Amino acid sequence: MLTDAAVRRIKPGEKAFKVSDMHGLYLLVQPNGGRYWRMDYRHDEKRGTLALGVYPTVSLKEAREKRANARKLLDKGVNPSSFKKLTRGVGRISANDSFKSVADEWVQKIEAEGRASKTLEKVRWLLAFAEPLIGSRPVSEITAPEILTVLRTVEVRGRYETARRLRSTCGSVIRYAIATGRADRDVTADLQGALITPKVKHHAAIVDPRKVGPLLRAIDDYEGQPAVAIALRIAPHVFVRPGELRSAEWCEFDLTEKVWTIPGSKMKMGRPHRVPLSRQVLRLIDELRPLSGKTKFLFPSVRSDERSISDNTINAALRRLGYDKDEMTGHGFRAMASSILNETRKWHPDAIERQLAHVENNDVRRAYLRGEHWNERVRMMQFWSDHLDKLKRAGNRQSRS
Repeated sequence: MLTDAAVRRIKPGEKAFKVSDMHGLYLLVQPNGGRYWRMDYRHDEKRGTLALGVYPTVSLKEAREKRANARKLLDKGVNPSSFKKLTRGVGRISANDSFKSVADEWVQKIEAEGRASKTLEKVRWLLAFAEPLIGSRPVSEITAPEILTVLRTVEVRGRYETARRLRSTCGSVIRYAIATGRADRDVTADLQGALITPKVKHHAAIVDPRKVGPLLRAIDDYEGQPAVAIALRIAPHVFVRPGELRSAEWCEFDLTEKVWTIPGSKMKMGRPHRVPLSRQVLRLIDELRPLSGKTKFLFPSVRSDERSISDNTINAALRRLGYDKDEMTGHGFRAMASSILNETRKWHPDAIERQLAHVENNDVRRAYLRGEHWNERVRMMQFWSDHLDKLKRAGNRQSRS
């Protein structure tokens, strides 16, 4: 068994050699004078060697403590070398571990996990509210009142829902810091009840079938930009989210198979979504081709073919038709389709939900539904376009009576 004095007296030789302590611990002495603590062990019937540090930075006493910790891992069936590699860097709390640096690391993590680009964009936008006030603060020292101050700067603008989401995002960053050993607890939990609860505001939508006909008739009479006019006419038939419609690209359409496949990067939940194309929609696409068929987007911006129309284009067109924001929105076509299709009782609710690209919360059920109801959805989308035509004709008859 080694002693401190014995270790100090060890001189290098022409070749490397070992000086044993006990229970697998030894000092590896190199010809250049370097002295390294090592431990030999067996795990799963295989021999292994664990590096425990360099003498004199790591003393004999510290080397024995590290050996004892490694033995405890072995007693639990854990390979100490693998454990060391997996936990390297975890547990180091440093003033350099600022909220911003941890947040950036967390964003990289969720990006690697495949989060949708829109989600990542929203997360970065939210974190930008926090960075001026707490971005440079050590994440381990941030307090609940500091987080609340950040949230109040958002609340005073009347953005209550944004403040609520920012609190959740800050909590995710701090919990990541806890998991990586750079914070002790999630202080955002102390803010329960401290924020103004936002009133739930649904997207305005026309769901009364008697009012759908006049709306469709007004859309047919729209006299704005031709491509926007067609986008406005397509919107009720496909009832996708406005952002998904405005950014539609020609390469996403298989007109032979009569399907539009929206890539996961454009979808809210990051999963690809298929939209069966009815005869009515195919005719509208044929009308659109001479206008934008040589560009990337179906609905390019008037300023540049490299960009699509803006987020607010459809809503602005509805305002020109006389429908204010409390009566109808581009997003409202989804509620219209959902409400009326469910009321017909002709279609399975799951088929409607799948076509709306709503994601089932239950993982097992979501996996089961992934390939379900496609044939029914194809029939449903043709029915829906035909039904819209009937409602539009009914509106015409009422207007003439």
